[in-house]
Amino acid sequence: MPVKSHSALPPASAPALACSSDIKLSTIGARAWLVEAPGGFDLPAQRRIWSLARLLHADEAIEALIPGVTNLLVLFRHIPADETAVRMQLHAAWDQAQAVSPQGKLIEIPVHYGGEHATDLEAVCRHTGLSPREVVRLHHQSEYTVFALGSAPGFGYLHGLDPLLATPRKKVPSLSMLKGTVTIGGAQAGVSALTGPNGWNAIGFAELAVFDPLAASPALMAPGDRIRFLPQRIEL
Repeated sequence: MPVKSHSALPPASAPALACSSDIKLSTIGARAWLVEAPGGFDLPAQRRIWSLARLLHADEAIEALIPGVTNLLVLFRHIPADETAVRMQLHAAWDQAQAVSPQGKLIEIPVHYGGEHATDLEAVCRHTGLSPREVVRLHHQSEYTVFALGSAPGFGYLHGLDPLLATPRKKVPSLSMLKGTVTIGGAQAGVSALTGPNGWNAIGFAELAVFDPLAASPALMAPGDRIRFLPQRIEL
């Protein structure tokens, strides 16, 4: 059964089903259920989502498991005959799931901070009250964990951004942001995988390709990988 990684899914339009566990369950269409972990955007919740996916992997009734950011989409092969039974199954699996720490690889990404591609560095400074050098220092001092892939092929949602750097996504997205742009979006960090519209805040640029459709493994990042940003050049 395929296990695919995509972006965090938006809240389902269907009402959440009431249940005793802390998780939130919502139906998406006739065959899919969205499991949302309790709490906020944190590593323990994401590790438990990964564990839940492993537990459900052997179930032949499930066609696909799509981990997102602190959520898991469960797609059944057929329309479940008993929704109550599905709800009980998912809650039981969640209760059994123990947070796991995938043995992800360490990826070091050289970054040119500032310069012509850091089009939103000034806006990040205004929002946070930090100087450009403080933004750069806090950004590269952190180690990040890839929570999920999505939004665009190979794009990784990175957890570990220093809370002092959290900056809302732009109200008006950039029409064309180059692939390799190093960004901040809310409490997350990222590296744009493809050139195109983008609402995250650009603070630098990386020459390293994070997505190559011709490579044996097209996406550089995978859920559970650790990311370090290395200042290659600072132009402020």
